[in-house]
Amino acid sequence: MLQAATVHANDHAWVIDTQDEWQQSTTKNEGIQIKDGMAVPTEQNASLVSVLKTFATKRMAESIQFDQSPEWSNWNQTNDLGPVNLGDAPVMLSLGPDNYWMFGRYGGGRKRGDTSKLPPFKPEPATLDGFDIPLQTTKFPNQFDAAGGLQPRLGGYHAWQSKDMVNWVHHGPITEKASAWMTTAEYADGKAYFYYDFPNDQDPHVFVDDDLFDGRPGENKGMAYDDPSHGSDCGIIRGLDGQFHLILEDWSPINAQRHAWDSPLAAHAVSPDGIQDFKLLAPPVDERTKPTGRKGTYKHPHWVKENPERFKTNVAEYEIHEPEQNAYGDWAAISIGGQYYLFCDYDPADSKTMSVGRFTSKSINEPFTWCGNVGRGHPDPDIMFAEGQFYLATQQKMDFVSPGPWVEQVVVRAGVDENNDGSIDKWTDWQAVKETYDYIPGFAKQVAKTPARLDLSELPAGYGFQFEVKIKDSTENQSKPILDRVTFAFENDAAK
Repeated sequence: MLQAATVHANDHAWVIDTQDEWQQSTTKNEGIQIKDGMAVPTEQNASLVSVLKTFATKRMAESIQFDQSPEWSNWNQTNDLGPVNLGDAPVMLSLGPDNYWMFGRYGGGRKRGDTSKLPPFKPEPATLDGFDIPLQTTKFPNQFDAAGGLQPRLGGYHAWQSKDMVNWVHHGPITEKASAWMTTAEYADGKAYFYYDFPNDQDPHVFVDDDLFDGRPGENKGMAYDDPSHGSDCGIIRGLDGQFHLILEDWSPINAQRHAWDSPLAAHAVSPDGIQDFKLLAPPVDERTKPTGRKGTYKHPHWVKENPERFKTNVAEYEIHEPEQNAYGDWAAISIGGQYYLFCDYDPADSKTMSVGRFTSKSINEPFTWCGNVGRGHPDPDIMFAEGQFYLATQQKMDFVSPGPWVEQVVVRAGVDENNDGSIDKWTDWQAVKETYDYIPGFAKQVAKTPARLDLSELPAGYGFQFEVKIKDSTENQSKPILDRVTFAFENDAAK
């Protein structure tokens, strides 16, 4: 007879979440370790069998849902994303299906070799699927100029649009030279919000642009947040409630000059409109070591030169901490089904090798926890959902793509004990379950999630229920299909 466990008749869900719950709810597993409240596969193929969960009266099963670890290590390297002549740190916005934007400085193109002996390029009229506006060819592959792209360059960031993440239409400038240190962007109510530091690594400012096609910057709203610390390199994300959340560097605990201009401390400020009235909240990331009480100084090369009216010195003071600290910065944010992720520069204390770091939290207003890194080099990353997957762009010749936090493959079946004899009378077929993701209209960085769920409504009523899971790690990257939580839901009413 199977091992059984009894729950009260008024319980409508069997939840397995904590270390104790996993241990008490599992009767057999192969190639799986129950660790830190999760079922972690230790082999490429693994399996798990639950106990038989019993009720005092008959119940109808509704569904079984699986949630994996939110660490999101499921990344694969890809070719450079976006136009070949997009320079500096990339910024991205996803404005819905077939409407993807990348922003950067307009450059001469990567890996073009010696072009001095080539004849002058002569643009010709062109057409591109999905675009019903006049276009012309450019000397860059898979890139076309629209009318806005023919406007004079202003020394700041430019806009490119794609419907397939392969072909790009250049729409021209969106910021000016004085606002060239652009770090992040958001979208709300038909308007794009472009945030830039002025001077570099100081005080986020914002352009608001209601026409990304005209080749002209929008309205410069000036300083959005009077940052009491040094650092900025902010990222922005708008919550589903419409609030704008700014994540930025705080250099007060570190000699940023010696740590890639990054810091173990991040600041968080929130505004109702993204333009003004930002209020400082608790730090989302705080990896500081022990303060010594001693002070040190460093110099920044841009502050006085770029904004002498506001900055009379390039020298900044910080509090010395020991031991040496990891540093993070150049923040970018995205939310998937309410789970928030921050991507950033990662400059470890014990290494000179930088990479893209990753933090996560179940709420933008709660502390974020470290969950890994990928790549190498100084990244200045940004993240976007497009074409049904996620794109992670960096300023290095190393970009990444991911199907999402869910890792393949999880196959499950569930069974019911109809007559209360302690054995399963009917099983569902084995079925693969997975999360899927989609756009949320009106939001560029909020992504909807459909859970990995198996419908059990066709099972007959019964006194006991059980499930079995087969797991296969089908990825070539470091990710594993780690099960974090199982929710076996029952109908609220007693069996009919």
